[in-house]
Amino acid sequence: MAAPRYDVIGIGNAIVDLIAKADDDFLVKHGMAKGGMALIDEPRAQAIYAAMGPSSQSSGGSAANTIVGCASLGARAAFIGKVKADELGGVFSRDIRAAGVAFDTPPAQNGPSTARCYILVTPDGERTMNTYLGAAQDLHAADIAESAIAGAAITYLEGYLWDPPHAKEAFRKAAQIAHGAGRKVALTLSDAFCVDRYRAEFVKLLRDRTVDIVFANERELHSLYETADFDTAIAALRKDAGLAVVTRSEKGCVVVAGGTTERVAAEAIDRVVDATGAGDLFAAGFLVGHSRGKDLATAARLGAIAAAEVIQHFGARPAVSLKALAVSKGLAL
Repeated sequence: MAAPRYDVIGIGNAIVDLIAKADDDFLVKHGMAKGGMALIDEPRAQAIYAAMGPSSQSSGGSAANTIVGCASLGARAAFIGKVKADELGGVFSRDIRAAGVAFDTPPAQNGPSTARCYILVTPDGERTMNTYLGAAQDLHAADIAESAIAGAAITYLEGYLWDPPHAKEAFRKAAQIAHGAGRKVALTLSDAFCVDRYRAEFVKLLRDRTVDIVFANERELHSLYETADFDTAIAALRKDAGLAVVTRSEKGCVVVAGGTTERVAAEAIDRVVDATGAGDLFAAGFLVGHSRGKDLATAARLGAIAAAEVIQHFGARPAVSLKALAVSKGLAL
């Protein structure tokens, strides 16, 4: 098998984030489920934008954030996602390329505008997301570059891709290409509400090994197995997944692989400013470590370092070189 061209390639929704502070009363007034992600249409998007306070703008999207994190750690990284040839599409494209990520998906010339996500951050650092998928949901199987997928050590997919039917086809095509080339496929479950919608399908992806590595937080794990008991859910996950990583916020994470269990502590931080991107950046650290042959505990510590950096400032992408940060903590890449 040829050496990989990329360490990690991500496939996901190409989104521009608009982040604003809000209190719990604002969420209640506008019918938002705190901590969740709701898919919205364009009129709802316009209404939220009109009601929310001053916002900062940055490129986002779960898998895209992860891939930018991989690049910040010094990995060779690429991304596949759909934008429109409009102003926000240009913003997304420039941002991800400036981060050192290969991004060659042609923009749509027609159809809905580039996707955007309105992220409301409450004083406790919790983020509530309202996403207008727009052009992102026009990702088709034809957009999957076979040579890029076959040349990546790990193909990383986001659970949100399971919503649009065409994107689901792209997801399956990418997994088939990756496995045909002897590569690995990773999936993040993305959101508990997403798991609620596709629970049986996600479990099947694990059981039939369409997915080799799965990332979940506690809320997503409990939703996947419909149990409030953590140990019961972990036992079920151990049977279904080849390699699974469950993040537990300040409790750190649990890595499960066959009969092996690794528990890795969270990195110490001063305070949580914005939890947006914590899971995305954790996945970046773990994926880079795993693709570079690090042991599971070391890969998880890289994830913890990346997650700790991103939650201490606004925005879902690193504000410093994660590679330099890891080196300063004794983890050479």
